[in-house]
Amino acid sequence: MKSPKDPVDHARTTRPHAGETMKDTKNLPGLVLLGVALVSFVGALAAFGAGHPDVGTTLAVIAAVLMVVSLGWLVIEHMRVRRIEERWYQEHPDAQRQRPSS
Repeated sequence: MKSPKDPVDHARTTRPHAGETMKDTKNLPGLVLLGVALVSFVGALAAFGAGHPDVGTTLAVIAAVLMVVSLGWLVIEHMRVRRIEERWYQEHPDAQRQRPSS
């Protein structure tokens, strides 16, 4: 079973990282930033289409920065989950190691 600080489901699935993004709430800021980046990108496209290149450029830069920050956040959190998983396998040497889905 997983502990409150262990987002990996060791007992009930053969794919321990399935749904990691939804189970681990520490990913939420990265997901929110990714959503804001998407909205900013769509706004940039609309601004360029409406003939406002200054607004479009500003929104495109904001979207790019938010995308990089959000993806960085998600990668760091995924690495944290992998470290927790490795620690669990070290504490449970009799457990069969499952292939990660990510």
